[in-house]
Amino acid sequence: MDNGFKNPTHPMLDALPGFDGVNRYWDKYHGKYVAKILPGECYVTTHDELVATVLGSCVSACIRDKVFGIGGMNHFMLPGSSSSRKGSWLSEANRYGNFAMEHLINEILKNGGERRNLEIKLFGGGKIVKNMSNVGERNIEFVIDYLKTESLNIQAQDLGDIHPRKVIYFPLTGRVKMKKFQSMHNDTIVRREVDYQESLKKKPVGGDVELF
Repeated sequence: MDNGFKNPTHPMLDALPGFDGVNRYWDKYHGKYVAKILPGECYVTTHDELVATVLGSCVSACIRDKVFGIGGMNHFMLPGSSSSRKGSWLSEANRYGNFAMEHLINEILKNGGERRNLEIKLFGGGKIVKNMSNVGERNIEFVIDYLKTESLNIQAQDLGDIHPRKVIYFPLTGRVKMKKFQSMHNDTIVRREVDYQESLKKKPVGGDVELF
């Protein structure tokens, strides 16, 4: 689904199998193609291209093999309400959070990355609306516990707070550009995440994924 503008002097290289549905466009400022991911999406690349997203209470993990430059980003949220008991949301985390993290890591490893070379940076989990549930906090708790359990170190993080974030990731170099929005000019981010939450209640998570 490459709906964005393309630069005729810089042909867009094919996405890796399974990621051709992610929207990509030419970014004049950076002089590179950018894959824009939405809640529930993930993108991994072996090319010199960028991955971008906008986060509210969702969390994104930016992961790459720092030796080979293969990397990508996910964008996920755990389902459930603020009244969910811990045991309940931990079960949900096993279904949704684990899938999001394992899918990203496995795709990097499948395309030539090595576990020992993984470099990880985390972003998001903001409480962007005062009366919103604590889902952002639960997303943060999940991803930190997950990486600790898998003995994977976090090199950098910007989590929590009350502001939405725009994140642009450079998998080849590991660089991240992040901007916090001090005020929300519209409710697009909130509406998108609410719709995503509703979709999680209606459809099952993807099939089992083994961590290499």
